[in-house]
Amino acid sequence: NEAGARGVERGIVAQGRRAVALRMDLAVPADIERAGREAVDALGPLRVWVNNAGADILTGPAGAGSDLEKLDRLLAVDLRGTVLASWVAVECLGHSGEGGTIINMSWDRVLSGMAGSHPQMFAAVKGGVLAFSKALARSVAPRIRVNVLAPGWIATAFADGLEAGRYDAVAASVPLGRWGTAEDVASAAVYLASPAAAFVTGQAILVGGGDVM
Repeated sequence: NEAGARGVERGIVAQGRRAVALRMDLAVPADIERAGREAVDALGPLRVWVNNAGADILTGPAGAGSDLEKLDRLLAVDLRGTVLASWVAVECLGHSGEGGTIINMSWDRVLSGMAGSHPQMFAAVKGGVLAFSKALARSVAPRIRVNVLAPGWIATAFADGLEAGRYDAVAASVPLGRWGTAEDVASAAVYLASPAAAFVTGQAILVGGGDVM
């Protein structure tokens, strides 16, 4: 969502802070490397890198694709893209003498399983992100910390398209009684990026209201 990214950039700059929105395709390695260089050039040494982009296979035109097309897109963007972007992040964070932190995105259900063709795809891809992140955390410690956020039922465009009964049923199934919000996930990311998590690496924080324990 380039327009959305530009809007965030303008909002940050309006607060007197520095920001730069960079366009890239996570399925294209050269794009990731270029964006990393441009980010360092624009902002100086980076301390935090969050791999939050993911392929939407549930809504829009992609939702009408075949299972194979959906799987290939998820593997290219969510798994391969996260691996490649993390490698670039290690190089970019290396410009800071103090190291930094990488935060990758998984899914809480990789730890419990969920029936259905789409959950099978997400479990394979996001499970790979979790396993990769643990291996990377051991590889780049102690200079760089690597952790994972594993959201559960978060109110996104997918949730907006659900029938009211299904939406309410999901909320009722969560121990904390509601859908999660983008702010819930962002708050966990802020913790992992902050000095409060200075002794935390190779871990996954489940942000799902207790749906998976």
